[in-house]
Amino acid sequence: MPIPLSYNVRNLLVRRWTTAFTAGGIALVVAATMLLAALVGGLKQMLVATGEPDNLIVLRKGATSDGSSQIPREAAQALRALAGVAAGPDGAPLASREIVNQPFLRTAGGGRENVLVRGVEPAAFGVHPAVRLVAGRVFRPNLGEVVMGSGAFGRYAGGRLGSRLAFGRRAWTVVGVFDSGGTAFDSEIWADVNDVQADTRRDGYSGVRLRVAPGADRPALVRRIADDARFTLEAKPEVSYYREQAESANTLYVLVLTLAVVMATGAVFGALNTMYAAVASRTAEIGTLRALGFGRDAILASFLTESLLLAAGGLAAGVLLAALAVFAINTLLSGVQFSMMTFSVATVLLRLSPGGAALGLLFAAAIGVLGGLAPAWRAAHLRVVDALHRA
Repeated sequence: MPIPLSYNVRNLLVRRWTTAFTAGGIALVVAATMLLAALVGGLKQMLVATGEPDNLIVLRKGATSDGSSQIPREAAQALRALAGVAAGPDGAPLASREIVNQPFLRTAGGGRENVLVRGVEPAAFGVHPAVRLVAGRVFRPNLGEVVMGSGAFGRYAGGRLGSRLAFGRRAWTVVGVFDSGGTAFDSEIWADVNDVQADTRRDGYSGVRLRVAPGADRPALVRRIADDARFTLEAKPEVSYYREQAESANTLYVLVLTLAVVMATGAVFGALNTMYAAVASRTAEIGTLRALGFGRDAILASFLTESLLLAAGGLAAGVLLAALAVFAINTLLSGVQFSMMTFSVATVLLRLSPGGAALGLLFAAAIGVLGGLAPAWRAAHLRVVDALHRA
């Protein structure tokens, strides 16, 4: 005969402070695990969403990113003339020759950060249709003007419309703000490609982004670029490129699991202490239950149920705490500033996911079982005579 569930609930309510502190420890484990998973999910989503399905990115063979690539001017010019490259409304090819630089900028708070400055051509706004101007105007060539992504705008000293932003070998005038819908571009600063080349004293480009014409043979275009004996270039879909960049975020999952295991271990000991204290204080009560006819299995199940109820309360509080924290971080702080694999800083919006919730559930269940099993076993195997003797 099982012990009623209401009996377990009343016992937890009677020991309300102990219950609250133990459930609170479990809630912190769940919330921290979900927040770290939300950071990883937000970072991967930001990178994957940056790629356009109709775009190719052309880099030097062997380069893992446009930051480590170098393309000569003549190669970039030849790419613009390839058959299969889409044309804009003005008939010009939708091919954006780009150069990236990562200078230090002073933050509004006085710190120093690497920021990714991307030199682009006017065609870049056609190649990257998700990028749209939300304030000011587009930079004009050869005048030292820049437009800032919404994630970078206001973060750096001088990063206001009409103000001067100092990086590289000169000061740049901020003339506009763009938004790309939460992609990696939002954390960048865009300028005229010729201005960035002059400032960095580099002659070539980091890469070329091409928009494939509707109906064009994409694989054939990729092979033609790779087989051109004049240059050592390779092309890949932009979506695949950013997916590969996002794979580097997988190492963060190891950090998530490691920290969660450490915190969960502490929570297990907290649950053990709570349940062992419950057994010690209710020895006579356990003897009475046994005398009333409740078997060892019922006693074991009852104490294990109490531990799992503690875990369930901690899980619910942890999910709520994580949801409130994500809302506050994304709304009030506009995301988390995260150091990317390129050593530049990006603004990442946290994203709660079913996977993160499942991870929190897994740790809460593990804490409940591991923290309650041994005390429940001890309670179930107390001798009736000894238990009643302590009454």
